Amino acid sequence: MQDSKLAQQIAQTIATEIGAQTAQAKAAIALLDEGASVPFIARYRKEVTGGLDDTQLRNLEVRLTYLRELEDRRAAVLASIGEQGKLSEELRNDILAADTKSRLEDLYLPYKPKRRTKAQIAREAGLEPLADGLLGDPSRDPQAFAAGFIDADKGVADAKAALEGARAILMERWGEDAALVGELRQWLGENGVIRARVAEGKENEGAKYRDYFDHAESLAKIPSHRLLALFRARREEILYLELDPGSEAEAGHQYAEGRVARKAGIADKGRPADRWLLDACRLAWRAKLHMHLLLDLFNQAREKAEAEAIAVFGDNLKDLLLAAPAGPKTVLGLDPGIRTGCKVAVVDATGKLVATDTIYPHEPRRQWEQSLQALKQLCSKYNVELIAIGNGTASRETDKLAGEVIKACNNPKLQKVVVSEAGASVYSASEFAAREFPNLDVSLRGAVSIARRLQDPLAELVKIEPKAIGVGQYQHDVDQFRLAKALDARVEDCVNAVGVFVNTASAALLSRVSGLSTTVAENIVRHRDENGPFKRRKELLKVPRLGDKTFEQCAGFLRIADGDEPLDASAVHPEAYPVVERIVAAADRPIKALLGDGSYLRGLKAEQFTDEKFGVPTVRDILKEMEKPGRDPRPEFKAARFAEGVEDIKDLREGMVLEGVVSNVAAFGAFVDIGVHQDGLIHISALSDTFVKDPRDVVKAGDIVKVKVLEVDVPRKRIALTRRLDDAPAPKKSESEERGAGQGMAPRRDSGNGGRGARPGGNGNPRPAQSAPPINNALAEAFAKARKG
Repeated sequence: MQDSKLAQQIAQTIATEIGAQTAQAKAAIALLDEGASVPFIARYRKEVTGGLDDTQLRNLEVRLTYLRELEDRRAAVLASIGEQGKLSEELRNDILAADTKSRLEDLYLPYKPKRRTKAQIAREAGLEPLADGLLGDPSRDPQAFAAGFIDADKGVADAKAALEGARAILMERWGEDAALVGELRQWLGENGVIRARVAEGKENEGAKYRDYFDHAESLAKIPSHRLLALFRARREEILYLELDPGSEAEAGHQYAEGRVARKAGIADKGRPADRWLLDACRLAWRAKLHMHLLLDLFNQAREKAEAEAIAVFGDNLKDLLLAAPAGPKTVLGLDPGIRTGCKVAVVDATGKLVATDTIYPHEPRRQWEQSLQALKQLCSKYNVELIAIGNGTASRETDKLAGEVIKACNNPKLQKVVVSEAGASVYSASEFAAREFPNLDVSLRGAVSIARRLQDPLAELVKIEPKAIGVGQYQHDVDQFRLAKALDARVEDCVNAVGVFVNTASAALLSRVSGLSTTVAENIVRHRDENGPFKRRKELLKVPRLGDKTFEQCAGFLRIADGDEPLDASAVHPEAYPVVERIVAAADRPIKALLGDGSYLRGLKAEQFTDEKFGVPTVRDILKEMEKPGRDPRPEFKAARFAEGVEDIKDLREGMVLEGVVSNVAAFGAFVDIGVHQDGLIHISALSDTFVKDPRDVVKAGDIVKVKVLEVDVPRKRIALTRRLDDAPAPKKSESEERGAGQGMAPRRDSGNGGRGARPGGNGNPRPAQSAPPINNALAEAFAKARKG
């Protein structure tokens, strides 16, 4: 744990970054250190933190980890240099003032234990006086002065070898100068241009990256998705990447060499050693500093791009988890398939599996009529209200079958809905699914998952590892530990925002509740199975390993419907029940009569019911919760209707207006499922008639949207869409343009929106409606594959 002065400094730094007071940050840090979760602090400790919200708290949590790691590393660096006897007061102060890991490592570099370098060998051979002598007095003749340092016994055979050793000493010294490295890093980071070129002979293998075969872009401005695409192509050995110091590369190199020379106090004044010294500056930049900074800046850029990609994944995951639930309705789930048949599962209103089947309506058996009758019988027998169809292979063909089933049942209430089946196969083969359905064939478990995720997406999707849900942007290219941690936090926030009914929830859902571990969640289910449903929240304290601290963290997020205490069905924390008792006493009405009476509750003043523990923010929350106890923040359920007869990408025609579901949102636009087995892309410039900075400002995963088809590329399976229904389809390309595109002609690019659709000038504004954006480049295909994977 940090000492008080250090803790104060960390709290002050974080407070500035998240827009809060130092006292607020200190209070939140103390709560986190005590084991409190972010959802608990955000909802039930507003007085303590001054009302910090969950976003501020998540940012605080991330920065707290970074800054504490920085302090641990600082202590290790100080100890290491101190043990070497080289820790001057000036160096100590510089290390104490370092505010980033990069700056700290720059200062440590000269003292970092390393393998024997050329410079070290040269020092051991006694060549440091030669280097210092020429640097201190350039009027000396290098050859003549070096002759005095020849020593065959020390490996210095001649003057040339002596000068090479002296140069290695100077290059290492300059390359490890923290101030110089920091200055050049900032300069190169602001002015550097990332250049990509295709590896010889990889043109065909890397065709999907052809837009980047000869590509240059500012490192400071390149969008995250494009940078990750370039890094993926480099990892696959399709592209070589370089970092030039500016658009005029040679001029940039010369500028950097000049900065090294100025730092060393070297200038060409015609003295004998000036050219030798300037040559050492040139090599110090080109052979040492440039490569070091390239790797450093590429790593920094990758980390930033990964952070953005993880944020995109988290936002999409949140939208998917908080999608509208169909609710407690009997659902027939269909997991489409061709050769292996369509798997069928019926779940009742509580999610309990009541029937399964396998039908073969498609090739090669083509048992259409038998399949129709089988589904009709299941719908009639179990009074099915919804048919959930997975959106994978044979989805539209199966959707057509479901339509005929509805007609045959003559039930106007029966609906069919196409559901994302992302992650269903992962769930089917998981240990959790095996415990839940030990005697059920793996292939049928997917149909159960598809049916249940229509009833309650959140309750079902928490059973699947977040990464497997497939709504990420280059999710396989980012740090998997950081991704998993960030996504787990999103899932936790979503589950606790909605709340969980403890008597019906699975262990997987309970384990995401604030304060509950997997073991405690399983203990709750076991206690429920052995002793019957919980009647009051207080009974949770009887569950093994669920003590007072855990109860404090979880109780407010767990709901008990139809229990002995009406407030147990709400988000009011048990610790705040005395506040409700004061409100009930003031109203002189029974609690059940008071709950839901919005007109009366809205007339009360929160200040009347505060005490030393519960202030105005908490009392206001309590009054809102009493007005709508147990309210679900998720939207009302509705389903998209795919166009009849449009079942394959070949059925699409430019100008068609269709309804679809947003399946994914990226920095450059939104992917939409329009029912043809291949998502179409609405580029950011075609999302709205007004300027769009972030696609999520106008659409999110799960939204139902009306789109127009702009362009269809059947061979490459790409579909360009627009939400601006007055946009004209893209003009047909000539044969020569098609050839040019195939030879790697890059599209017009800008710095802000994924490379397409902006007016010249690169400010990301949408283009005029009559000029529709073409199909996106290789990054769209790579992203789509990442989603499916």
